[in-house]
Amino acid sequence: MEVSRIRALRGPNLWSHHTAVEAIVKCSEAECAIAELAGFEDRLRALFPELSILQPTGHNDAIPIAHVFELAALGLQAQAGCPVTFSRTTQTLEQGVFQVVVEYSEEAVGCLALELAEKLIQAAVNNSAFDLAAALEQLRELDEDVRLGPSTGSIVNAAIARNIPYRRLTDGSLVAFGWGSRQRKIQAAEMDGTSAIAEAIAQDKELTKKLLHAAGVPVPMGRAVSSPDDAWAAALEVGLPVVIKPKDGNQGKGVTVNVTTREQLDAGYLAASEFRDDILVERFLPGNDFRLLVIGNKLVAAARRDPPQVVGNGKQTVRELVEQVNKDPRRGSGHSTSLTKIRFDDIALASLAKQGYTAESVPPKGQRVILRNNANLSTGGAATDVTDDVHPEVAARAIAAAQMVGLDICGVDLVCDSVLKPIEALNGGIVEVNAAPGLRMHLSPSFGKGRAVGEAIVDSMFEPGNDGRIPIIAVTGTNGKTTTVRLIAHLMTASGLRTGMTNTDGVYVNGRQIDSGDCSGPRSARNVLSHPDVDAAVFETARGGVLREGLAYDRCQVAVVTNIGSGDHLGLNYITTVEDLAVLKRVIVQNVADDGYAVLNAADPIVAGMAANSPAAVIFFAADPQIPLMAAHRAQGKRAVYVENGHLIAAEGKMKHSIPLSEVPITRNGSIGFQVENVMASVAAAWAVNMDFDVIRAGLKSFANENDNAPGRFNMFDFRGATVIADYGHNPDAMLALVKAVETMPAQRRSVVISGAGDRRDQDIRQQTEILGDAFEDVILYQDQCQRGRADGEVLALLREGLKAAKKTTRVDEITGEFVAIDLALERLQAGDLCLILIDQVEEALAHISKRCAEA
Repeated sequence: MEVSRIRALRGPNLWSHHTAVEAIVKCSEAECAIAELAGFEDRLRALFPELSILQPTGHNDAIPIAHVFELAALGLQAQAGCPVTFSRTTQTLEQGVFQVVVEYSEEAVGCLALELAEKLIQAAVNNSAFDLAAALEQLRELDEDVRLGPSTGSIVNAAIARNIPYRRLTDGSLVAFGWGSRQRKIQAAEMDGTSAIAEAIAQDKELTKKLLHAAGVPVPMGRAVSSPDDAWAAALEVGLPVVIKPKDGNQGKGVTVNVTTREQLDAGYLAASEFRDDILVERFLPGNDFRLLVIGNKLVAAARRDPPQVVGNGKQTVRELVEQVNKDPRRGSGHSTSLTKIRFDDIALASLAKQGYTAESVPPKGQRVILRNNANLSTGGAATDVTDDVHPEVAARAIAAAQMVGLDICGVDLVCDSVLKPIEALNGGIVEVNAAPGLRMHLSPSFGKGRAVGEAIVDSMFEPGNDGRIPIIAVTGTNGKTTTVRLIAHLMTASGLRTGMTNTDGVYVNGRQIDSGDCSGPRSARNVLSHPDVDAAVFETARGGVLREGLAYDRCQVAVVTNIGSGDHLGLNYITTVEDLAVLKRVIVQNVADDGYAVLNAADPIVAGMAANSPAAVIFFAADPQIPLMAAHRAQGKRAVYVENGHLIAAEGKMKHSIPLSEVPITRNGSIGFQVENVMASVAAAWAVNMDFDVIRAGLKSFANENDNAPGRFNMFDFRGATVIADYGHNPDAMLALVKAVETMPAQRRSVVISGAGDRRDQDIRQQTEILGDAFEDVILYQDQCQRGRADGEVLALLREGLKAAKKTTRVDEITGEFVAIDLALERLQAGDLCLILIDQVEEALAHISKRCAEA
């Protein structure tokens, strides 16, 4: 078995809505049916007993080892605790070659699962060892390292529940919610709206106390100190006992509480100075340690924090008791679990010594042994939810503290005997406020019920009804994609929306190009969705990007399929038929939002058939309203766009909007059929996002098909009285559409300049000139830079073959170089002639033609 070309499908894809890893698996003849491998399945199940059944009951088909590989990769992830369920193995047209797809929840974990599955199968084939426990532990550890922790995860889950899209911006806890101008960001439990100044204030404990004291919030008095002697002096000033801690510490690091002697103070000063140079001494407040969580202007959760401790049973040592407590599955070594394991370090040993114990002491039954003086969860403490007990005055003081510092999400540390009464009544005080507070104690407290803090944070970022989404219109098809994308984006901009657009020419935001080249893939789309100045997005969606990574979004508002026709680029990446291509193209249709629309070409039967795959309503478009499918659709009162008496009609039930094609320059009074189709698709898409028809009319009128607006899309020039048309058409369907268009234009003599990309089938290259040979007298063939694996002259030979039975062509020239071919064609033109130039290097060729026309 040989595994190759592993791809991470990071969005909805050809196979499913799930994120998944895809691999090409090549099997030997014997491996195409594991029944031929004596004892293989028995050995495999001995190594991995939890492997699922290899075939549903009642089936007896040959099981290839690639299918076993699929199930092993899925099963290993599932046994490691990953929430995955989907996998699939598909035979390609190549004998013994399969496409294997396995869902993942974390990309790195999914890739590792494939690697381990391959080792497992090789071990079963070779009858060698495989350490299943070690493999599962490796997957678990990686999953814990890369997945979001409980705090950030709770916010993400709350966003998902509200249909708000999200994406991780780093391997850490920096997450963006929503798209474009409606997006918000968090890092752990900190929002993008929180100022750096507020965070800096929270880190400065002395400044925080001054501000809170000024606001009338009870705080323990104290000051910063510069030496042990100064610390002792400060302790005497405020009165013993005291607390000594780093001035801007966190998670309880370096904190020593209830200091009553000089010796304890010196030790505490040394412990604090290991973390920070600035040390703070303040009055020790007796009582319980409470964490109050304030989000916005509300107290949403409260917990009492208890220091790490064990209870003696008269039999086990302190060390053994700690080990027993740490076996609790809720306790881990980091922040990915709800509780943290109790640490046995110098601080724990010192705490034991104060109580007259060592690690090997056996405390009497029922005796509580404290392992630390502070109650922070990161050191192994426990939490009890007390949200329902908080007195309104206590909540008001906590909210005031958060607002005084300026934190949107704030952890307020209160020391008081109880939260049932006002702080002042119990001589308590707020000792700290914390930016980016941990949420674990509120999500999964040791005792009491968890609180919906993730939901509260999401609600503070997104008001009810706001899902953070902007309109996304995805466009795919064989021909017309780029023009349709550009026209839709033009209409969106005309409606006042700052529009982001991707196509084969580049990435554009609000009319400004920010990237160039073929940008019709998911990476470019993600860049647009990340841009803060984008109110709406229009994406050209090419087959390559969907195959490589899937879609850049979970769902779109509108999916437009212009046509499929006879297809393009068939024979690549196992897409060998028009039907295969349609299955790939319809991915955008399958991922339309329920309240969105699929815009489909009713004149193309394969595209029209995609309506059955749409979870949303459908708008059909076709020039002929009498097509049976269109007629039935209209009779049902559903939306349709068509042409009638020289007008473009958008109809729904009895309601009709009419736009004269004479007012749509791109169609040349409706004479260019493929442009009429592009306009119908664009109008339907604009209608699908509820654009006003007055805006649509004005937008169509102002969209001229010039080379600076729609480069390479039927751009027209005048050269010494001859008509020159430059177009990027590059497949048989495009040739048919172009021929039909130019035949409506008068000309004394017609010529065409053409090349062909080498990544198409021989028959597709040949068919292009078969079509052109029946419409043009002069044909100039040129060899360009897109040979793509073809031998020198091979593409020209195929183009020449297509002209053998030409009905109209009388002259054929073969040229090396696109610009040389263009110049030759231009020099031959006479007034009244027409020349169609099928360009390859779009921007450069258009610039060259423009310059020659200007000089003429």
